[in-house]
Amino acid sequence: MHSRSPLLHNYWFQQHNLAGTYVPLAIPPPGLKAALRALYPLGFAGCNLTLPHKQETMKWVDEVDTVAKSIGAISCVIVRPDGSLAGTNNDCYGFIQSIREEQPGWRPDAGPCIVIGAGGGARAICYALAEAGAKEIRLVNRTFERAKRIAEDFAGPIKALPWEQRHEALDGAAMVVNTTSQGMLGQGELDVTLDKLPARALAVDIIYIPLETPFLRAARKRGNPTINGLGMLLHQGRPAWRAWFGIEPVVTAELRTLMEKSITSASRGNDPKSA
Repeated sequence: MHSRSPLLHNYWFQQHNLAGTYVPLAIPPPGLKAALRALYPLGFAGCNLTLPHKQETMKWVDEVDTVAKSIGAISCVIVRPDGSLAGTNNDCYGFIQSIREEQPGWRPDAGPCIVIGAGGGARAICYALAEAGAKEIRLVNRTFERAKRIAEDFAGPIKALPWEQRHEALDGAAMVVNTTSQGMLGQGELDVTLDKLPARALAVDIIYIPLETPFLRAARKRGNPTINGLGMLLHQGRPAWRAWFGIEPVVTAELRTLMEKSITSASRGNDPKSA
């Protein structure tokens, strides 16, 4: 498993002297309902979810909060004292906090935001940008109908564009965000040409293994400021801890360095988890 969530959360367990551990569980889709229902009897405080479970989990929890309902995907489950399960989505929080940490002067209404992809990550990013005040969001995806569905669900500033217009969609943009798996370790590169992207536009990738995807490398080489997905991962964990333990953890420089070293090792093929 490529996830570095165990490293993140177990760092906080040690920092706060809590008797617990964060374990990765590879759950096949047919076993999702049973796995969720086993959380309470096994003593879990909750769990995070990754692909392909974020949307399917909506069916199996007892309560879905407003944010997760709006996004249409759950990233975090909270086990309540009575055994019931509550679902929320912290990806949007993690994304915005990451941008504001690394680009303090960022303004969501500075110009068009281009979002590439139409999965659960794209839904969270579109929601986050719209809530933050983005005036125009251009959503591009290989399957136009999926992008169109998100635009219809959220309405507001989101406009779906066909994949054939992905290069031209960058014209005049203030931000472009890759939410697909293209560029992740072991995956092909994102097929987007940056010629139309303004030099000051912010290029963001929610991938964090590797720390610099081919997409971000191309953007950096042409002078664009770039942000990878590590900050989003780090910050989305904070509201999860508030919900699970009533603790507000801190994203320290030490923690970020620890994560970066682990990810760099994986990207070089030295980590068996990257296989």
